Amino acid sequence: MRNKLQLLALCLLFCMQASAQKTYPFRNTKLADEKRVDNLLSLLTLDEKINLLSTDLGVPRFNIPHCGHYEGLHGLTLGGPAMWGGRERTDDGKTVPTDFPTTIFPQSYGLGSTWDIDLVRKVAEQASEEARYYMQTLENKRNSLVMRAPNADLARDPRWGRTEESFGEDPFLTAQLTIASVRGLQGDNPRYWKTASLMKHFLANSNEDGRDSTSSDFDKRLFYEYYAYPFYKGITEGGSRAFMAAYNSWNGTVMSVHPCLEEITRKQWGNNGIICTDGGALKLLVESHKAFPTLTEGAAAVVKATTGQFLDAYVPYVKEALEKGLLTEADIDKAIRGNIYVALKLGLLDGDNSENPYLSIGKNPAEAAPYTRQEAHQLAREVTAKSVVLLKNEASKAANGNKLLPLDAKKLRKIALIGPYSNKIVQDWYSGTPPYETTILSGIRNAVDKNTEILHFDDNAMGQAERAAAAADIAIVCVGNHPYGTRADWKFSPVPSDGREAVDRKSLMLPDEDLVKQVFKANPNTILVLVSSFPYTINWSQEHVPAIVHITHCSQEQGNGLADVLFGKVNPAGRTVQTWVKDITDLPDMMDYNIRHGRTYMYHKGDVLYPFGYGLSYSTFDYEKVNSVKQDKKNVNVTVSVKNTGTRDGEEVVQLYASYPNSKVERPAKQLRAFKRVPIKAGETKEVVLTVSKEDLGYWDETKQAFTVEPGTVKLLIGASSEDIRLETDTIL
Repeated sequence: MRNKLQLLALCLLFCMQASAQKTYPFRNTKLADEKRVDNLLSLLTLDEKINLLSTDLGVPRFNIPHCGHYEGLHGLTLGGPAMWGGRERTDDGKTVPTDFPTTIFPQSYGLGSTWDIDLVRKVAEQASEEARYYMQTLENKRNSLVMRAPNADLARDPRWGRTEESFGEDPFLTAQLTIASVRGLQGDNPRYWKTASLMKHFLANSNEDGRDSTSSDFDKRLFYEYYAYPFYKGITEGGSRAFMAAYNSWNGTVMSVHPCLEEITRKQWGNNGIICTDGGALKLLVESHKAFPTLTEGAAAVVKATTGQFLDAYVPYVKEALEKGLLTEADIDKAIRGNIYVALKLGLLDGDNSENPYLSIGKNPAEAAPYTRQEAHQLAREVTAKSVVLLKNEASKAANGNKLLPLDAKKLRKIALIGPYSNKIVQDWYSGTPPYETTILSGIRNAVDKNTEILHFDDNAMGQAERAAAAADIAIVCVGNHPYGTRADWKFSPVPSDGREAVDRKSLMLPDEDLVKQVFKANPNTILVLVSSFPYTINWSQEHVPAIVHITHCSQEQGNGLADVLFGKVNPAGRTVQTWVKDITDLPDMMDYNIRHGRTYMYHKGDVLYPFGYGLSYSTFDYEKVNSVKQDKKNVNVTVSVKNTGTRDGEEVVQLYASYPNSKVERPAKQLRAFKRVPIKAGETKEVVLTVSKEDLGYWDETKQAFTVEPGTVKLLIGASSEDIRLETDTIL
């Protein structure tokens, strides 16, 4: 009898699922999106609606599959130090981390340093391919398609502990890379998304100390022109329909309940998708910000702000808010509507008859997993090499009076490789588990002749590094910061110049610069490889060491990518994405969010170590002339001639800045308004077209509530960095 009842239950369940697949209008892909969302909302029970206030888009009763979030700042995260892959119970009852390999690229700070829009999009495409693979494969299946990426926050201060997660200090550069990342994650199909891009963290989240209770204070102009600009572009041009609200307040109101979420991002910009809290934000809203006396009142405020996903416990508080009349079912409908829309765009509402072109990914067992493919490995290597910034390159004895880099592998018989990051790739908190790792030591071994001896030491214990340097043709010192991705105790960052989530940096000095000094004393042919998530005030090294390069952590191809640059296989063209100051005292107060007080290249006054947009090449480039400046209704198109006057093929990042000599309002000294990373062969002259949107030449007019372009002259400055301007021209608007 029991077996018959079970069989009957299974038949009923099958019939219910079949009915759900075929009957309801929300399954009908020919209906308008809004009508499909309306229909599903009308069918949900109150409990189902409350469940949708989580990060799970699934509705089991209608066979809508479970679908949650991934982290994905520099590759899909399904493992890694923070155990994003989850845990599983072993036979002896213990829980162990579960790692699923994914392609791991340089940190976002390194991705920004490429200044390469197409390349950043390819990184996102790889992550989305792997997310679909794990969602749909029969083996190691995971249930997530919402990607918490990119980070559209601005690195306004190098002391910020999460600088590693940002594309840089400039809103235009960050916006363009945000758009590229969003498009790569979501794909270019007109109906379906490959994954959903959920940008982090709206808004002005760039201090870690006190982030759970502090307020980032600045005016509406800076909101639109600076802090919100990358998010605005990510939504209006990139197509993202999801973001995470930051922990902090803006002008005294906590972001998870701020009226701007609905009034600006939804009504003005068109985000009809997800808005979620950050992890634990409901509790912090009450206990740290003290914005509400109880979690029930806090939960009601979050939902009423149209924040439709909680990243912490919320169900009892939402239910109590409903019982007390603090919240209505209509409020929940309004908040979760965007969640359902995102599920629709991912194809989760379609059922078995979906036309979603991404459904085939992972279904063929004979097909290699995306992270195992050679093209993924090559992409990681290319991105890593293109992220390297050559900060200094001067003559040395090893190069017979020529510049030290690139190295000639055929002439080197003995190399001293020294430092804590010379044979170790460190993964940060938002890294996954790469399928393999090529360290700097391995990369250099791959690049040199088998008879070349490499003397390797992590430190200078008992003078071993100095002796190795003295005996070698050249010395390479690999030093930097540690991101502490293995530590879940948030305040752990014992070195003052290190930083991480929840801890800001207290120093900009390089702790291992003494090691650099000792090695350089033993061998003047020393290369400093700064493996770091941040800028440093390396004034001594800049003055003395002949060659300095910067690379970030995490890439599975860190060693090969760096070696490609050091040995000249790749001509470096990475650029700084922050202003590298000479001293920490050159910075304004950490909590001063008014960037006009001397922050970023737009407002900083005085000498700097390395300006924004700076980076050297093994070639030289001559900015010959401005060929033309043409306008249409929307854009100003500037064409310039750039010649590679060196002996090596290379790439140049051509940058266009605007200044406003006749403006009637306060404007930055200069603003990046266009850029292009351009390959130019040795001896070749290339015409480079830089397109500037006229809207981007405007300022936010609070009276008009719009970007306003002032009539008159705009000065256009074209060059190789924010301080290395080679050509100037004017245009009249």
